[in-house]
Amino acid sequence: MQLLSYLAYLLPLVALVGAQDTDIELVKYTVETANIPFDLGILFDPTDLLEVTFPQNGSAPNITLKAGDFLNQNQTGGPPTFALTGSAGTGPFVVAAVDPDAPTPVNPTEAQIRHFLGGNFTVGSDGSLTNSTPAISEFLQPNPPLTSTAHRYIFLVFAQSDEFDSQTLVTPDTSRDNFNISAFAEATGLGSPIAGTFMEVNPVNSPTPPDV
Repeated sequence: MQLLSYLAYLLPLVALVGAQDTDIELVKYTVETANIPFDLGILFDPTDLLEVTFPQNGSAPNITLKAGDFLNQNQTGGPPTFALTGSAGTGPFVVAAVDPDAPTPVNPTEAQIRHFLGGNFTVGSDGSLTNSTPAISEFLQPNPPLTSTAHRYIFLVFAQSDEFDSQTLVTPDTSRDNFNISAFAEATGLGSPIAGTFMEVNPVNSPTPPDV
């Protein structure tokens, strides 16, 4: 009986590890249900599926997001890896990640926090996205303040524009606070994202600085 009880607890965890999105319409519905297009000011009508995978410490298996997954903060150290499947071709692409809930979802006065921004991503034969140039903003681990409820962390892929190559709106020295992904995409000719997903992360007591 003890073994059966243990297996009943373990099987849902096994099902979660390595889970990934396979239905674009379901991703779109999940993103819309989380109010993300409205909060970011974007049109979200993806043509491709974005796969975001977080490496884990020790022997723990990597975690591949399914849109809307809840992760513990200590599972999000990253940096994550990305993969793209669909009809968008081989690139180049821009990948961005933002938090629209800082410092709290009910009072997002510092939103958006820019958790990642990089260009010149291309798709390999296995679907993996790799960039040939350093990221503008390297990955910043989620860490919502202890006084907050869970934050949404949204990953988006855009077809890279010529304007992006020469943009100076965001540099490695630009503050990550009060970023606006829709305004940035419009100013740099990126248009609407072609793929995206998101996770929710609860605050925990962590030695790393909070987002704000």
